[in-house]
Amino acid sequence: MEWNQKALQKIGWNGEITNREQKELIVKKIVDKVKSGDVIGFGSGSTSFLATHAIAKKIKEENLNILAIPTSYEVELLCQSLGIPTTTLNKNKPNWGFDGADEVSPQNWLIKGRGGALFREKLLIASSEITYILVDETKYVSNICDKFPIPVECTPEALHFVRERLLDLGASEVELRLAKGKDGPIITEYGNLILDVKFSNVNDNLEKILKSIPGVLETGLFIGYNIEVIK
Repeated sequence: MEWNQKALQKIGWNGEITNREQKELIVKKIVDKVKSGDVIGFGSGSTSFLATHAIAKKIKEENLNILAIPTSYEVELLCQSLGIPTTTLNKNKPNWGFDGADEVSPQNWLIKGRGGALFREKLLIASSEITYILVDETKYVSNICDKFPIPVECTPEALHFVRERLLDLGASEVELRLAKGKDGPIITEYGNLILDVKFSNVNDNLEKILKSIPGVLETGLFIGYNIEVIK
């Protein structure tokens, strides 16, 4: 017996999708890579949202057998609403994945995590043979942290300690991310808080340094992962 899926009928993108024409071209490139038997990491963001819809269409038209590993509950519900079978990292290793990014530097360093799922996103990217980053021209920056802060996920009891350590490391701004549509801060899928942190200078050791702070689960700074930017 299966659940009535009515609750998922209105799963969609919240707001306007900007640069849609360019994003549709990027989507075509990623959909062409999908083949039967693949285990694919499904990321978030507007381009990934369009890609998920296009992949669902290809699965139905070509009767493909694939499994999706979603990076968040949001993506998992979207896959369910489109009839894409899902699995977990505990059951399957992804052949490849796709995801978005908030910033991409000339060195292919990334900032991710505006959606709050940075831990699972990084775990999936680290587990995949390769991850395709789907971004339009607005996501490119000369220096990482130019436009967006680095999200740092920390346990609630470590909030003040982590904030002080971040300031000691030279952070120019450290702000607790507040929720929209509810009172108080954003709570991640793992019950943690997010600090949005600005640094004027980011080097290739910063990700490791941030993760060494007691109480920090993960950061939205991605340096040195096996990725290919699709544009």
